[in-house]
Amino acid sequence: MIVPFGTRLRAAMAARGPLCVGIDPHAHLLQAWGLPDDPSGLEKFTFTVIEALAEQVAIFKPQSAFFERFGSAGVAVLERAIPAARAAGALVLLDAKRGDIGSTMAGYASAYLAKDAPMACDALTVSPYLGFGSLQPAFEEAHVAGAGVFVLALTSNPEAPALQSARTAGGPTVAGSVLDGLRGLNEGVEDLGSFGAVVGATIGSTDEDLDIRGPLLAPGLGAQGATAESLAKIFGSALHNVVPNMSREILAEGPSVQALRDATTRANDTLGPVLGY
Repeated sequence: MIVPFGTRLRAAMAARGPLCVGIDPHAHLLQAWGLPDDPSGLEKFTFTVIEALAEQVAIFKPQSAFFERFGSAGVAVLERAIPAARAAGALVLLDAKRGDIGSTMAGYASAYLAKDAPMACDALTVSPYLGFGSLQPAFEEAHVAGAGVFVLALTSNPEAPALQSARTAGGPTVAGSVLDGLRGLNEGVEDLGSFGAVVGATIGSTDEDLDIRGPLLAPGLGAQGATAESLAKIFGSALHNVVPNMSREILAEGPSVQALRDATTRANDTLGPVLGY
């Protein structure tokens, strides 16, 4: 029997704390770790993070772009890293922000969400700006595989409000219509659905209804300035469904495995009680 992503995510956060740790091998981080900015450095960085944290964190979020920049050699590292992290007990949310139409979107869904795909993940980030309905192949593939999908809704980049806060012909904002669509996909779920939204932890506040019965990925904690108090202000009654994402503040503690573990423990100890874990 396939266990849905939302169910697995809730269990992982309850057991390990809510923190989602990014695997973001920026060139400057590789340098800070004393590693070369090449595929060998990328591999050492990635598998050090997995060794340190895969038995400790609920979920990893590797940023696909930082692997893709090395071409096929970088993608090969990602292809090995995903199953290694999952085998050690962590869920993997691939941050690829894919978004297209028709057979192309179906291709992305097959690549990252299909159960036996070489880079099969527990969940994938996607972009809805070709229309929420264009993501249907990803939703369908995720449903079959028991995977999850996180849709960009309220991001914290300064360019976002011009699009996400714009009003649709039907009245809601673009962000609101995305959230409504996700709420519909999660309808009937008892606890946590498998279809989530990306809502920046640094947006300050919002009038949108964030209770979509699904997970709410909140990047921006730590080095980017958001705090546990920021989450309480933004997410309100949906706070227990927040998946707080921290990358730079954790990864800066490497390459020491113990320092990475200690930083993760501190973050979970801070965020867990606020989010109800």
